[in-house]
Amino acid sequence: MDKMNFVKNGVLRLPPGFRFHPTDEELVVQYLKRKVHSFPLPASIIPEVDVCKSDPWQLPGDCEQERFFFSTKEVKYPNGNRSNRATLSGYWKATGLDKQIVTSKNNQVVGMKKTLVFYKGKPPSGSRTDWIMHEYRLATPQLTSPAQGNENWVICRIFLKKRGSNATKNFDENAITSIGDVSHCNEVKPKPVFYDFMAANKRRRTDLNLKPVSSYSGSSGITDDACSCDELEENSSTKDDVLRKKQSS
Repeated sequence: MDKMNFVKNGVLRLPPGFRFHPTDEELVVQYLKRKVHSFPLPASIIPEVDVCKSDPWQLPGDCEQERFFFSTKEVKYPNGNRSNRATLSGYWKATGLDKQIVTSKNNQVVGMKKTLVFYKGKPPSGSRTDWIMHEYRLATPQLTSPAQGNENWVICRIFLKKRGSNATKNFDENAITSIGDVSHCNEVKPKPVFYDFMAANKRRRTDLNLKPVSSYSGSSGITDDACSCDELEENSSTKDDVLRKKQSS
């Protein structure tokens, strides 16, 4: 069976409808481990590119999609293990801690993943960009001789971090302006006014133009008219008594 080759001129070209979305475990076990030990690959789908020879936007492939490359680590100093990740106009800077890649069956650590961010300019005063790289390496290559393979091989997954779209932002601004001026949202609403009806009733009772209301009208049912009638009857009885005394004398 012929080996499938989907890389042409350093660019991944898959048939329509096919996508390359491997997991971290698949990248390390099926591709990187085979590459390090010079074993046949499942498919020629990851090109060999020195990612530090070019800036991320100059690498082969579509910049809008995530890209995978086989690359080799270049040491920065002859007697050290620190990698040289300087490019033409910037450098890759590691961030955070390395993540272990474990198998799904027995939780065996097979690789490590390092996250790097691309900076423009010279360190340490470079400006951060949205370019991200995940660098995969084997946990323990276990190579006894150079003939068995190259343990400096790594897989680099490079992509551009996407931020919020301008369409959503414009939609939110239009929605606010259609309702009204934004400044109206911060206006202080008037406080509710409470009327003291009991106080108004008291003012009515103290008005001199109004007839005073008896305090007993609510409980005993006796009105001011009833009181005036009793006074008239009492005055008439006293007059009758005076007339009787004169007649008797």
